[in-house]
Amino acid sequence: MKIREIAYEADGRQMLGTYVVGEGSHRRPGILVAHEGPGLDDHARSYARRLADLGYAAFALDYHGGGKWLDDRSAMMARIMELMGAPERIVALGQAGLDVLAAQDEVDAARVAAIGFCFGGTMALHMARAGIALKAAVGFHSGLATAAPAKQGAVKAKILALIGADDPLIPPQQRSDFEAEMRAAAADWQMVIYGGVQHSYTNPGAARVNIPGIVYDEAAERRAWTAMRNLFDDVL
Repeated sequence: MKIREIAYEADGRQMLGTYVVGEGSHRRPGILVAHEGPGLDDHARSYARRLADLGYAAFALDYHGGGKWLDDRSAMMARIMELMGAPERIVALGQAGLDVLAAQDEVDAARVAAIGFCFGGTMALHMARAGIALKAAVGFHSGLATAAPAKQGAVKAKILALIGADDPLIPPQQRSDFEAEMRAAAADWQMVIYGGVQHSYTNPGAARVNIPGIVYDEAAERRAWTAMRNLFDDVL
């Protein structure tokens, strides 16, 4: 397996993402991986490695800068809220990462997908809403709200939202609004709700933030990974 860091510019910042690919020079589908709100960390990188093990090429992008995890929660939240008010910047950050991925020699740029966790999942969904030519967009415990709802017929990606039923950051009304948005957009979409599951259920290190409602769930992570793989098997 080959792993390397790639520096690139986005949103007026120097970003540093991680590219992972298996051996061989053949072209293969590429998966963009967008980290949780605090920043690029071993969680997102581990998913990139797992995807490479499945035969994909993966790029774990950076949307804060420097490829670092933000320890200051107030600074992190300020950055996230700033971006939530500017959906076009969210899409541009995702597109910048996608451009890096698509430029790699091992990647078939006609077969790309995006996944993300927490705000990274929100980013993947925003890219799909904007009509970017993804085969799939997968959000793990991703925020579903948007200031720029998808227009009818605009969504090209197959969408999969994987949400904890007891996630305090994604209440039932947000799920209902997302369903109404996807119906109005005539998108090809799925939402899976995991009973008793909270936010950041895919991240074994969730407890380090010490915030109620942020809880790792091994069974939910396993089931969500399987749901993502089934979608990729179908579209990639």
